[in-house]
Amino acid sequence: MEMANLTIILLGHKLSACQYTSSDVGKTCLVMVGADGLTLSVHQVNNRDMSIAVLRTFIQQRKLEHKAMLARQAKAGPKVPDESVSEMEPPADSSQHNGMSSDGCKLLEEMSQDEQCSISDVQTRNLRRKDLELKPARVLEALSASGLRALRYAREVEGIGQVVALDNDKVYVESCRRNIRFNGSVACSKLESHLADARVYMLTHPKEFDVVDLDPYGSPSVFLDSAVQSVVDGGILMCTATDLAVLCGGNGEVCYSKYGSYPLRGKYCHEMALRILLACIESHANRYKRYIVPVLSVHMDFYVRVFVRIYSSASAMRNTPLKLSYVYQCNGCDSFHLQPVGRTISKSNTLRYHPGFGPAISQDCSDCGKKFNMGGPIWSAPIHDQEWVAAILADVKSMKEQYPAYDRICAMLTAVSEELPDIPLFLSLHNISATLKCTSPSAVMFRSAVINAGYRTSGTHVNPLGLKTDAPMHTIWDIMCCWVENHPVKAQPSHHPGTVILSKEPVLQANFARAVESPSKGKDKKVARFLPNPERHWGPKLRAGRQITERILKMLVGIGR
Repeated sequence: MEMANLTIILLGHKLSACQYTSSDVGKTCLVMVGADGLTLSVHQVNNRDMSIAVLRTFIQQRKLEHKAMLARQAKAGPKVPDESVSEMEPPADSSQHNGMSSDGCKLLEEMSQDEQCSISDVQTRNLRRKDLELKPARVLEALSASGLRALRYAREVEGIGQVVALDNDKVYVESCRRNIRFNGSVACSKLESHLADARVYMLTHPKEFDVVDLDPYGSPSVFLDSAVQSVVDGGILMCTATDLAVLCGGNGEVCYSKYGSYPLRGKYCHEMALRILLACIESHANRYKRYIVPVLSVHMDFYVRVFVRIYSSASAMRNTPLKLSYVYQCNGCDSFHLQPVGRTISKSNTLRYHPGFGPAISQDCSDCGKKFNMGGPIWSAPIHDQEWVAAILADVKSMKEQYPAYDRICAMLTAVSEELPDIPLFLSLHNISATLKCTSPSAVMFRSAVINAGYRTSGTHVNPLGLKTDAPMHTIWDIMCCWVENHPVKAQPSHHPGTVILSKEPVLQANFARAVESPSKGKDKKVARFLPNPERHWGPKLRAGRQITERILKMLVGIGR
């Protein structure tokens, strides 16, 4: 970060704020002021850039869906009259209400019945045409603080009509309003800040916002019930969870109390965190006969963020059990299995819903003989819409100069676009090798063996060493046993999971010949998928409101000069 180009935004009663410009986004340092002093926080640009990219694609998709809806209505019924019908309307300067002037009674008495019906039909058509017009999208940032994210939405995203920024701290609301004034007429006309509890505000404004953004410091669970009610049908909910210690298995009982799901501490824990959050949002939406459709779900830096569209349909809501699964993770090896919550059968041309079959596995692992831990339920349906991901990535590349974190989000979207969409969770090649106490084959060799065995494989954006595949676990272990035959390992105790696995004769003879599909698309395109952290000791900063030392305060004053 170049100090000469650093922009300082100071928030609080006695501190002034600098004007925000889009060119300064990547070089912005926020100093947030609480009741007990200053807190230094280098706010994350990656999160906001990704949100803006998704929001731009949502605006475009919204327009396309509106045009398709108008086309369907035009085929199904009479066309909406064009502007020529305005010639039949009364003059605009006459004082009228619902077709009646100040002496409307006399006017209607003098008119014939046909003329009255004609005016009534024209007014009905005009009202219908007005209702069919696509209004600019309304955005709610439920936890705005300084309002920097809301300012970027209002100034950088075309098609945004109104942005509402909420906070329940008077200091930050005043700071947000001051920042709005400093950012000129565009921000003043589109953005408004309110002092309110986000939960109460969203409950009292049901189905009013096309976009709702939740980015709390910690768990979003307390906001989800009101958030799913505040989004219009077909709107989008953006949600962040930074409590990964809870979601990744550090406190399983806390995760269950907040999200209704039990986490497992596997290498796939960050993807499981995404799927737990999606299952929780779906659970809250189902209570109001609504359901979600994920368009993008990512693990970024030290948090997870999901983008889901919300629809209302009591019949479609019945498919929810088909999208959820329990996870069985072996204590000894990396084998895991999924058990769907529900299933369907077709009988007499009717689709019927039934509980899922179980148990999906025996009590002891068939590979190493150890016991299983059970977690979930998690969202086991796709967590990305690949068409959306392709559109977002194309938009980002076409507007490269408008994304300060371009390299980071482009790398992540590229990795997401390569994932197998229908495969939940993933394997870690290094963990599998550690179980057998053997040297690890290269990712290309292992993927080639899986492909040559007739299965699919891909990487994952969550972990550079993660591999998604539809191959069953016994096939994976057969491939590794064939690898160990050519790369012997030291003898281990008989009860060791690796010893039990290697003692079995492999059914499949692995072929490690290089397959055409094995190299990643990102490598072919010379696109980096995983970038190093932007600075040392990268991670979440302190909460707003903590005291900082006098030395840091002097440093900030020096930078401001």
